[in-house]
Amino acid sequence: MEFIDTHCHIHEPDYKLPEKEARERAAAAGVDTIICVGTDVTTSSQAVMYASDKPTVWASIGLHPHDAKLGNDAFTALAQLLPNKNIVAIGECGLDYFYNHSDKKDQFAALENQMQLAQDNTLPMIFHVREAFDDFWPIYDNFSRLKGVVHSFTDTTTQLDKALNRDLYIGLNGIMTFTKDQKQLAAAKAVPLERLLLETDAPFLTPKPLRGKINEPKNVSITAEFLAQLRGEELSTLAAATTKNARQLFGLPKHES
Repeated sequence: MEFIDTHCHIHEPDYKLPEKEARERAAAAGVDTIICVGTDVTTSSQAVMYASDKPTVWASIGLHPHDAKLGNDAFTALAQLLPNKNIVAIGECGLDYFYNHSDKKDQFAALENQMQLAQDNTLPMIFHVREAFDDFWPIYDNFSRLKGVVHSFTDTTTQLDKALNRDLYIGLNGIMTFTKDQKQLAAAKAVPLERLLLETDAPFLTPKPLRGKINEPKNVSITAEFLAQLRGEELSTLAAATTKNARQLFGLPKHES
């Protein structure tokens, strides 16, 4: 079986595992392809550089809502990374009202700028939305139905339906293996198979039973096993569908073994 980790941060210098060994363990678990996601200019540049000599590693460039306060200079620097052939998405970007590390005005501006960048370059987006969907949807709807994924989705079926009505994909990760929130699990069960993506968000959100350890791309297979059982699906079916979905959304080539 083949899996794709559609969201991780193992390219960052402070990743506390040897990244080459982490990629080797991932490949042994069937996770050959990964997308390294930037959250500011520095980590976005690092993602592009990291992916440049690895045929199954791809990059996404973005300004996280926490860093939206960095302003137009950061956005201009991000835009200068394009065009680069190993960039497959814009993000992660969005709105985060749980922490509010940047004020709402700056978050709105950063999101809109990046959505325009994605639209101008025909790239999908990786959205981070936390306790902010009421403000997110009107901004999203101002653009021409951009493709993308709601990363690390942990909301209710109400917001799930709004995402699906806009043809967005839903990214699930290790949170699902340890959440006690039945509404989150109900939403995870309700995601149509053709809209589901797998991710780790490594080094964060390590799934059970590995809580307390540094997360790594191989663990996407653990989340897949949990979701297959939760949803009453064969693991091979879920693996094939999520891999197809990732290739379709991000334009990834089929891995040649």
